[in-house]
Amino acid sequence: MTSGKALNLSAEVFAALARERLRPEPPLLGDVIARPRGDHENQPQPVPIPDEERAVPAAVLIGVVARAAGPTVLLTQRSAALRNHSAQVAFPGGRVDAVDGSPVVTALRETEEEIGLAREHVRTLGFLDAYLTGTGYRIVPVVALVEPPFSLTINHNEVDEAFETPLSFLLDPANHKREGREWQGHMRTYYAMSFGDRYIWGATAGIIRNLYERLAG
Repeated sequence: MTSGKALNLSAEVFAALARERLRPEPPLLGDVIARPRGDHENQPQPVPIPDEERAVPAAVLIGVVARAAGPTVLLTQRSAALRNHSAQVAFPGGRVDAVDGSPVVTALRETEEEIGLAREHVRTLGFLDAYLTGTGYRIVPVVALVEPPFSLTINHNEVDEAFETPLSFLLDPANHKREGREWQGHMRTYYAMSFGDRYIWGATAGIIRNLYERLAG
């Protein structure tokens, strides 16, 4: 686990803090102000930073649901039938289409396609720095507040199910574990968070960790 103070925020406080501390605009390609986050960080042996310009652009929605009992984060379990990252926990999202025009459009479109969340329930708050994956993607996380009540329609070609995890659990660094495994002949480490029978790891856990670090200041 990693050190730091747990953040137990109401939906209103989260929204205010997000507007204050997140990027107001999506990170530009090759932004010299913000370093790209990603799988290359905190490895046992230094690894090169992936080339942003050659990475496949993608966007995901970090949807914080304003529940009366406490805010939650909307996550998906990817379909076990998918060729890549099958059965993994992920944020709704996907590749940027040329006609999208912005990561927000991509994240909202993909969320509608995957789980049927209507975009009128989603209020964008800000953006995290781009996240580069070892599999060649440049992901822009779009942070938003999701207003209930809403209904979901799961696209089982892409997602087995959608579920919610308490924001307080995800923003508690005591739950952020560093684990590792061998990949392509090298030991690689990554963040992992276990909530009940859900195992959140890899890019999804790394993005959650980045959200925590930005909110914690």
